[in-house]
Amino acid sequence: MRNMLVTWQFWAILSACFAALTAIFAKVGVSGIGSDFATFIRTIVILFTLAAILSATGGWESLSVLSARSGLFLVLSGLATGASWICYFRALKIGHASQVAPIDKMSVVLVAIFGALFLGEHLSLGGWLGVGFIAVGATLVALF
Repeated sequence: MRNMLVTWQFWAILSACFAALTAIFAKVGVSGIGSDFATFIRTIVILFTLAAILSATGGWESLSVLSARSGLFLVLSGLATGASWICYFRALKIGHASQVAPIDKMSVVLVAIFGALFLGEHLSLGGWLGVGFIAVGATLVALF
């Protein structure tokens, strides 16, 4: 069990499980309130949860450990996350979770493309085939 806790696969599977619950909980939670306000409440919960985790694990670090480049890209990542959440909650407010979530997961396809274009990452032919299947599968789930 200990070895499993240090694998990226274990944490990725947990991420997928929590992401699925996020869609279901958010769809119920956004009913009756504005999607932006719902995103704000979610963000506050995340902020306090992470502060508690950092406190419990002694993970707080000085901001001086951040290089200007890392700081810039973390800020950009935060802005992209916020924009994603706002769009996601608006989509959930209007559409079905079972349709919104697959389209949201098209981010997997975009990460593969952006990773190749901007980070020089390489996928095998089988990897690109898998990315194609994800795109087709997400589209089919969302549309039918």
